Amino acid sequence: MSLTFHWFLPTNGDSRHVVGGGHGTPATASGRDRPPTVGYLSQIARAAEDLGFEGALTPTGAWCEDAWLTTAMVSRHTERLKFLVAFRPGFVSPTLAAQMASTFQRQSGGRLLLNIVTGGESHEQRAYGDFLDKEDRYRRTGEFLQIVRELWEGKTVGLKGEHLRVEDARLARVPDPVPEVYFGGSSPIAGEIAARHVDVYLTWGEPPARVAEKIAWIRGLAARQGRTLRFGIRLHVITRDTSEAAWAEADRLLAGFDPATVASVQAGLARSESEGQRRMLALHGGDRDGLEIHPNLWAGIGLVRGGAGTALVGSHTEVADRIKEYAALGIEEFVLSGYPHLEEAYWFGEGVLPRLAAEGLWTHPAGEKGEPVQVPFAG
Repeated sequence: MSLTFHWFLPTNGDSRHVVGGGHGTPATASGRDRPPTVGYLSQIARAAEDLGFEGALTPTGAWCEDAWLTTAMVSRHTERLKFLVAFRPGFVSPTLAAQMASTFQRQSGGRLLLNIVTGGESHEQRAYGDFLDKEDRYRRTGEFLQIVRELWEGKTVGLKGEHLRVEDARLARVPDPVPEVYFGGSSPIAGEIAARHVDVYLTWGEPPARVAEKIAWIRGLAARQGRTLRFGIRLHVITRDTSEAAWAEADRLLAGFDPATVASVQAGLARSESEGQRRMLALHGGDRDGLEIHPNLWAGIGLVRGGAGTALVGSHTEVADRIKEYAALGIEEFVLSGYPHLEEAYWFGEGVLPRLAAEGLWTHPAGEKGEPVQVPFAG
């Protein structure tokens, strides 16, 4: 098995400190250290491409730049890297979204992956004119994916659903290849949608035992639909030549968390309707103590950032070992990030990926020409 790694485009800004916010809370001031210009994001994308990442996730929400427009511009500065574009059903008609994806595939050379984000915060959804409750948003997502997938198959689609209705919908040109659909969600209705419609189920970085429970749950639901899914995990990384250096960096980041900012972000995230966000908050409880919740798994990021709140912290060998631990559970894809994203991509790409390659667990997407063949660091 060859594992797949994706990086992250910080379209809410980047910094040598953690850029907090998200999930209905505004980005913290540190996001202004490195503005998310096309030039800077393209630097990150080119680094990720060279290092051997398969793609890069671009987030969505009021706290960051638009994912579609940003990735369309950045894609012109890369050759192979794919873009995992976060997209919210309900803001755009399914027929238009299917057409946009088809156009993106042709213009980028087939480099679109689609990350469906149903939206866990009603107050943020209402700001965009969406007044459905969480359960109905998920049901709409199911109808949306049904329409989009049938359009991508070249069918003429008519659907009079509970939330969406189309008549004689058809694409003039279908995408080739059809974009793979990524999706995450921890509520019962989210599991139902994943089982019926998606290619890759994503989970945030919980301890392995809890991740194993999620995988078993989704596998069971998918099997009842006669389907099989792949599984991915979303994590931050802090990897260095030695364990001591990595934890020193984690301590530096933690020291930069202003108590007032932590309190404000935690209060905002407590309003979240997302079951996944509730699980993230439970890992640390807003407390700075006991943040290593599993060997090399640190929950400190979640004190100031919504969504993915955990990081793999350790030497290159330790981080590689934790990746192997998740892989043994069935995780095949890793969506990673780190502060700042340009430098941290190199720490991981030069320190961890060669170790995994040496064990036959990863190959460079560009083939032998791009594959590291040596393990250059001792950690």
